[in-house]
Amino acid sequence: MRSDAEEEFAEFVRARQHALVRFGYLLTGDRMAAEDLTQTALARLYLKWDTIRQAGAMEAWVRRVMVNEHTSWWRRAWRRRETVDFDATHLADRTASTDPGPVSPDDSLWQHVLRLPPRQRAAVALRYYEDLSEAQTAEVLGCSIGTVKSQTHRALATLRSRLAEVPA
Repeated sequence: MRSDAEEEFAEFVRARQHALVRFGYLLTGDRMAAEDLTQTALARLYLKWDTIRQAGAMEAWVRRVMVNEHTSWWRRAWRRRETVDFDATHLADRTASTDPGPVSPDDSLWQHVLRLPPRQRAAVALRYYEDLSEAQTAEVLGCSIGTVKSQTHRALATLRSRLAEVPA
């Protein structure tokens, strides 16, 4: 990669990394997984940097990679069985200084969102947490606007029924 292109890439990462990690957190519900997902997507972007010309297309491309990669991770049976047994208290200072945003892990609605299938969760995260339009969401997800509407509709219907079951 040319040195000026490397500087452009570094500037993009500096400008968008926090928002991308936040989006990764919305997809995964886990800070470390969000950082891994973001890192994977940015590594793929680095390899494609010279071929993606439009600045707006870069972020959409990275978000699409994040959604697809998260879906792949979620589908792998070994990811569901994998457990980590270590004391993460030494990471408290690091994660406190890079809070992903206004989503609270204790928020009861958020807990229900995390239980949605990956594509529905991605549609909800993009539409309502990231405030993207249906067209922008469709571009990120690599699907039609109708699919975004149906995925969002199903997700909201599921959330409504689950929240109706919760005692007040």
